[in-house]
Amino acid sequence: MNSRIRTLTLRAFYTLSRTIDPTLGGSGGSDLTNISNPYLGWKYDSGPGGYDRTHNAAVNFIYEIPFMQSNPSRLLKATVGGWEVSGIVTMTSGLPINPQLTGGQSTNGLPNATNRPDKVGNISYPHKVGEWFNRAAFANPALGAWGDAGFNSLRGPGRDNWNLSLFKTFPFGESKRMEIRAESFNVWNHTEYDKVSNALGSSNFGQVTSAFDPRVFQFGAKLYF
Repeated sequence: MNSRIRTLTLRAFYTLSRTIDPTLGGSGGSDLTNISNPYLGWKYDSGPGGYDRTHNAAVNFIYEIPFMQSNPSRLLKATVGGWEVSGIVTMTSGLPINPQLTGGQSTNGLPNATNRPDKVGNISYPHKVGEWFNRAAFANPALGAWGDAGFNSLRGPGRDNWNLSLFKTFPFGESKRMEIRAESFNVWNHTEYDKVSNALGSSNFGQVTSAFDPRVFQFGAKLYF
């Protein structure tokens, strides 16, 4: 959607998608490089693609603040009025997480192999830092066996991120102008989780291990001549 209402320019996008593939290389974004289970081949790794996001929405806008626009004084309009606000808002579902194992069972002694746990219960999502998903839903398979947990069968944290800027242009002369700008990334300072430990057997299995940057401010000025 793309629209303009007086002093507002707005664009909005939404994608509902699903990708399925057996790709392991490049976090699921490159060609098939190897297989996890040499006995089942690519079928063992068939599941959501590494970059699969069910919901992906974005909004960007520019709003011309109407303050002082109707003032008869050209000086006031040029110095006090004419401010604009712009922003980019992104809201996305989380990326897939591939459950794996630690220790000798992680490869069953085979080169380039990658074993997975058994799924022994329903998977729930407490969405806590210390337990993003229900860890009790997984267990080690029998020695020498291959786990039946699905490839990329878990979901990581999504994002709800707002980046905003306030800026104004001061014209002087026929073609010269100066722009001053204040920008904020993650303006509401939401904690946006990123990575989750996926290896059963590690001390932090199922826990959030990283987050995106907190709120950041920056200020700048540009001179056009």
